[in-house]
Amino acid sequence: MSEAPETPAPTAPDYRRAEFLTSAGKFAQCPEDSGWEVAFAGRSNAGKSSAINSLTGNAKLARTSKTPGRTQLINFFTLSPSQRLVDLPGYGFAKVPQKVKLEWTKQLEAYLAQRQSLRGLVLLMDVRHPLQPFDQQMLGWALAAHMPVHILLTKADKLKKGPAGNTLLQVRKELKAHADLVSVQLFSALKHSGHKELIKVLDGWLTDDSVYEDEEIESV
Repeated sequence: MSEAPETPAPTAPDYRRAEFLTSAGKFAQCPEDSGWEVAFAGRSNAGKSSAINSLTGNAKLARTSKTPGRTQLINFFTLSPSQRLVDLPGYGFAKVPQKVKLEWTKQLEAYLAQRQSLRGLVLLMDVRHPLQPFDQQMLGWALAAHMPVHILLTKADKLKKGPAGNTLLQVRKELKAHADLVSVQLFSALKHSGHKELIKVLDGWLTDDSVYEDEEIESV
């Protein structure tokens, strides 16, 4: 029988207490790799920063812009001393040189593959244009790392209930083979809808005590 961890897993955080911690221009500049972390990723126009701001009730927390691709740093936000949200650079980078895109692709891949405190990835896609090539690439990286993924089909307010629901079913069907690692929901930052389902997933990841089991296996 394994011994109980000395420090218990944290309790579910209050997302409205999120505060900016730091930004990293490269993976090597990320803060200490400890505790529990959930990252938000998506194409430059998927509404990633808006979703984080809607979740936390702070319109100024994650930087938003009418110009896609402005988030080009890995931005960390604290929820508690051991829990963080992470805003990853919007992939696609409209009007950014190809050399910069390739460098950030390298940094994103390193983060997903090597960040030990990362407990799950929230992948945002415009409900009107889901599963684009960049989305598939991000899913591939996460699945290769056995990282659980929760997909937010954003801007659900742009579609009527019927078409939005049909897209949700179609995406779930297409990813059925990965249902053990991938979940999908509708979300609207404008209407602040979808919070309850998202928070349930985040709470599970950010209070996951299997991190101690991983540490025990590594120490054997």
